[in-house]
Amino acid sequence: MIKVSVLYPNNEGSKFNMSYYCNSHIPMVQEKLGKACKGVAVEQGVSGATPGSRPAFVAMGHLYFDSVGEFQSAFGPHANAIMADIPKYTDIQPLIQISEVKI
Repeated sequence: MIKVSVLYPNNEGSKFNMSYYCNSHIPMVQEKLGKACKGVAVEQGVSGATPGSRPAFVAMGHLYFDSVGEFQSAFGPHANAIMADIPKYTDIQPLIQISEVKI
């Protein structure tokens, strides 16, 4: 299983609308990716390692697929529509990480 993580750095002065992300963007992404997407998770950063410090990321979205190929096949045809929705909830340039889930 692979996990596609979309990480939104906690930049000073940036905006992120968690309500839109959870209630509109993620459901739209799930609909577009269809059955290839095996699951999703959304996290909101609350703190860094030091008490009272800012979290490194304001939000993180995770999408699960059986393989990188499954992700690429599902995402490719909808990439433009998914990417065009990003400015509706944030001005942050996301970082993308594709990982193999081991445990």
